[in-house]
Amino acid sequence: MNKNTVIGSVLIVAIMIWWFMATADNGPNKQMPQGMKTTAEEQARQSSGDLVLPTKTPEIKAAPVLGGEDAAAADSSVTDSAAALPAPVLLPRKIAVETDKFIMTLSNVGGKISSVVAKALADSAGNFPELIQDTTLGALDLKLSGADLSEVLFDAGETPENIRVEGDTTVQFVFTDANDNRVVRSYSFTKSGISVRQNNKFVGFDPKDYELSWKGGMKETEVLPKGKSVGGASYFFSEVIFNNTHSVEREMVSESETFNKDEGRISWAGMRRKYVAMTVQFDTPVAAVLKTKKMTVADNEKDPGTYKISLSDNLNSGDSLSFNFMVLPLVWDELKALDKGYEKVIVSGWSWCGADVWFVALCGLLLKLLKFFYSILPNYGVAIILLTILVRLITTPFTVKQLKSTRGMSKLKPQLDEINVKYRSDPKQKQAAIMELYAKNGVNPLASCTGGCLPMLIQMPIFIGLFMVLGRAIELRGMPAFLWISDLSQSDIIFRGFSIPFVMPEGLALLPWIMVATTYFQTKVTMSSSAGMDPAQQKMMVWMMPIMMFLFSAVMPSGLVLYWIISNIWSIAQYKIINRDLIATAKASKGSDKGDVKDAVIVKKNKK
Repeated sequence: MNKNTVIGSVLIVAIMIWWFMATADNGPNKQMPQGMKTTAEEQARQSSGDLVLPTKTPEIKAAPVLGGEDAAAADSSVTDSAAALPAPVLLPRKIAVETDKFIMTLSNVGGKISSVVAKALADSAGNFPELIQDTTLGALDLKLSGADLSEVLFDAGETPENIRVEGDTTVQFVFTDANDNRVVRSYSFTKSGISVRQNNKFVGFDPKDYELSWKGGMKETEVLPKGKSVGGASYFFSEVIFNNTHSVEREMVSESETFNKDEGRISWAGMRRKYVAMTVQFDTPVAAVLKTKKMTVADNEKDPGTYKISLSDNLNSGDSLSFNFMVLPLVWDELKALDKGYEKVIVSGWSWCGADVWFVALCGLLLKLLKFFYSILPNYGVAIILLTILVRLITTPFTVKQLKSTRGMSKLKPQLDEINVKYRSDPKQKQAAIMELYAKNGVNPLASCTGGCLPMLIQMPIFIGLFMVLGRAIELRGMPAFLWISDLSQSDIIFRGFSIPFVMPEGLALLPWIMVATTYFQTKVTMSSSAGMDPAQQKMMVWMMPIMMFLFSAVMPSGLVLYWIISNIWSIAQYKIINRDLIATAKASKGSDKGDVKDAVIVKKNKK
């Protein structure tokens, strides 16, 4: 063969070899048809038995393809086969479940909760409030070993869209991946229960950790006040709450924060608004990490905002995750009966002084007393008045002792002034002379301080406790008293056509003005009985106290202002009566006031 023939033969053989290699059905370099390519990561996950999610998050209008879009393209080549069955088409669905306590809407997008409507918090028109701030985000999204299930479609079977619970009822969502691994999310309801049992079962794979996300936040059930006020915002609460088995914590997060990261175990965690809380409650305390992020409420600038929270932990059992999702109107007795510390969501105290125990118990006692008086006379306004009288009766003996001691001190003031001038250069001699003067006249200077402090020490925790109870307890929500007082948990606005910026932004309230008048006379009477106070200071106090109390009481719950008004009236009458009796006793005694005072005999030291 000549040179050209040889070259041509080599080229033909080369082309044939290339053709066979390119079109071969077998071999180590086999190319997968378009649409069947898998990444190394997907191959590793499939071989390890982990959950395989769709390669593309399904749009809300499209049914998900559990093996991904490429796998679907490959399967289309066999659709003409009679043996091939079409994959079930899943569409987004909402299932509303109604119990005696709430209406909960479940979504098969992520198998999560999208809406919770509590039946215990109807407004004046009888409408029940939504508790989830953003129902498109909802609550209880699930992530397993990094696989996010929040947007995949679960199969709800033939579950009806509306369910009225009359007995034990379970709604089940199932997600199946390309490897036939399954996640089964079940929600179990009872007719009158305050919780729903949420169980997550994992079939065919073993997730190492989980993350529960509550992205939709929590919505305020009450009408928020208009405008800014001195202290009105303190009556509306938006807090992250949790029980770390050591204490119940209530946190207001400004941006983002993590709790329980290094130590501690969480019994329950969630969020609260003014009159309601919702929590994830575990069967036993878990070492979960709680992450929080502030979530603003765009449609209401007065709203303090809500939060996005998540709980993450390792999975010890591996095949399931169960907990109770609690819907808790803040009814004290019902919370206390759960024995989980939920009553401390309403009120809590500093643990360093034991107030997380005794102060919480005090608030519970005050609420019980109010309920007791209400059971006798079904009016919480009257119950507050009766409670005020009871408190003042308890403190009266201390007040009488304090007044007697104060009056005795005032009678000795001229002699005390003389001793102060006479022995101003000798502090030891001055102190000895003062103590001798007290002893000869039967005056105990400590009694004045003790008698004056004890009534205040007794009243202040009660006042603070009533502040908490009247401003937070759902039992007093919307409860009228008498005349114009229509809601003891709110300010008693009588005219909304006129307002005082920052003080009464909602409108004109009447009780704060009555509070000012009674505080003025109460302070004036008290100052007149005080010993050793400069007249200029007395005058300043007489005006300063009413102004301060007006600023605070203008936005206080009307029940609390009512308590303070009755307390002021009691003080005025008490001081008048006691002072009258003391003056009558002094006039009936032998000699004048000056003659009753026995001068101390001071022995001067001889100069060496």
